[in-house]
Amino acid sequence: MTLVQHPRDEDADDEQFKPLEWGLIRRLFTYTAPIKSKVIILVIMTIVRSAQLPALGWLMALIIKGPITGRDFVGLAWGVAGYGLLALTTDGLFHFRQRFALEIGETVVNGLRAEIFTKLLRQPMSFFHRIKLGRIIGRVTSDVEAVRTGIQDVLFVSVIQFGSMIFSAVVMAWSDWVLFLVVLALAPVLWLISRHFRSRLSQYSRASQESFSRVTATLAESVNGIRVTQGFVRQETNAGLFRSLLADHARYNIALARTSAILTPLLELNSQFFVAILLLVGGGRVFHGDMSMGSLITFFLLANQFFAPIAIIGNQYNQALIAMAGAERVFRLIDVVPDWVDEPTAVDLPDQRLFNQPSGAVASGARVEFRDVTFGYDPARSVLHEVNFIAEAGQTIALVGHTGSGKSSIINLVAKFYLPTDGQVLVDDRDLRTLTGKSLHRQMGMVQQQNVLFSGTVMENIRLSRPEATDQEIRAAAASLDCLDLLEALPLGLQTEVGEKGAGLSVGQRQLICFTRALLADPRILLLDEATSSIDALTEARLQQALQKLLVGRTSLVVAHRLSTIRHADLVLVLDQGRIIERGSHHELLTRRGHYAALYRQFVQVDDQG
Repeated sequence: MTLVQHPRDEDADDEQFKPLEWGLIRRLFTYTAPIKSKVIILVIMTIVRSAQLPALGWLMALIIKGPITGRDFVGLAWGVAGYGLLALTTDGLFHFRQRFALEIGETVVNGLRAEIFTKLLRQPMSFFHRIKLGRIIGRVTSDVEAVRTGIQDVLFVSVIQFGSMIFSAVVMAWSDWVLFLVVLALAPVLWLISRHFRSRLSQYSRASQESFSRVTATLAESVNGIRVTQGFVRQETNAGLFRSLLADHARYNIALARTSAILTPLLELNSQFFVAILLLVGGGRVFHGDMSMGSLITFFLLANQFFAPIAIIGNQYNQALIAMAGAERVFRLIDVVPDWVDEPTAVDLPDQRLFNQPSGAVASGARVEFRDVTFGYDPARSVLHEVNFIAEAGQTIALVGHTGSGKSSIINLVAKFYLPTDGQVLVDDRDLRTLTGKSLHRQMGMVQQQNVLFSGTVMENIRLSRPEATDQEIRAAAASLDCLDLLEALPLGLQTEVGEKGAGLSVGQRQLICFTRALLADPRILLLDEATSSIDALTEARLQQALQKLLVGRTSLVVAHRLSTIRHADLVLVLDQGRIIERGSHHELLTRRGHYAALYRQFVQVDDQG
């Protein structure tokens, strides 16, 4: 079993920043593999267009120098026709360049989102305890969209602008190398200005992205906890906290905008300043006869094509920093190594169920054993201490104890949502570390106190546990739980839409759906974590008799909330602060008049009051 220690939240804010990293850019383009041919075509079109833009200026200069200066009307007509044809092809190429860039950006975005989702589904539960939901949503939405902008716009626009500068520089050097040396002498000034502002833009871009992530995380938590917010009249307090986060985000955005607003005009001002110097030097060369007026016009038209991209590149650079920050954060989420994964040598848990019987599958419970199990969600703080017990195949084990005693932790370990820090959890005398999680979960059913439903119908939610189940099998499962009439009493029966998180149903109705879903899978191991706590006493009374029949042949671990489950359990484990302090049957533990007997009296009082 491969274990990975995570000392802190991998998604925590990082003070370091990386302006541009070619490794990230290369990795992003690996997602374009399905449309590799279009990428090649787009690269060619980008290079051609980068030459076309300065070629327009060059052709204009040639027309001025030749036909216009020489009063050649035929030559002028041909020159204008050629110019129009070049302009038409330039604009046509721009159309296809944009269309292909959009398609490539969409391909990369879809690939990133699909990989994020796939990687998230493979993470163990400890990952979701460390990473906030809002941060994950921020990666999939705003960060991925920033990457889209970087690919669709920034990358190819910047390549075109740089290409235009290079092409213009070549023609300028060919036209007049002396004047071109003046341009080269001025270039370091632009480089120094860009370098000065680069680090500040990088820092503000990253801070803006991180602050937006905090805004998203807070929004997600507030929506999920709206009942608590309204129930404790926290609207104004939470709104104030949210406004402070928005203020931080606005502050970083304003700082980013201010820095960019200084850089862009400064680059443009320097471009005009450089033109003034060229006018002075070039004019002097014309006065002394070292340069013709036509060559000077050509040089200045191309110089405009050389300096114009500088301001555009400055704006694109700012967007590139945001895109790089987004890409870095997305890949950091994708690259999170799971705390543990199945061993390469892990094997499937043999399925002892018999599916060839006339009545369908016949459950054959699994033997579950805890051997000196110590466990903690944080390795430094254990919540279970040297727990030992055996659940023979077909037995029902009740787990009782006060909140925080370790009951749900045992359930989580049996389900292999976590691995023990020390000791062994065995199923059918096989260490869970040597078994694949998929094979275990296929033979397991779980109903938790916090029921989870997905958007769709009641029928679709029940079928999640066994997608191949027929409608008749689903109805039979509900009927065996004696709750089919309750589900059919819904507005559209089993075709009723449950709404987001089951909002369209009562808590009890949601719990009945979860029961039916778990039992439809015909599990060998059944885990009930206070599963009947949300069901009213009358409905529970109907369920208990059916449950006792369905538990036969299955190994069941039940976090007991009500006495009806405890009384019928084969073994009751009493936990306190992560240790088993008493064990035995219900009647045996009552006779001992110990901790369990005291808990039982409390349960009786609660049930009587209910």
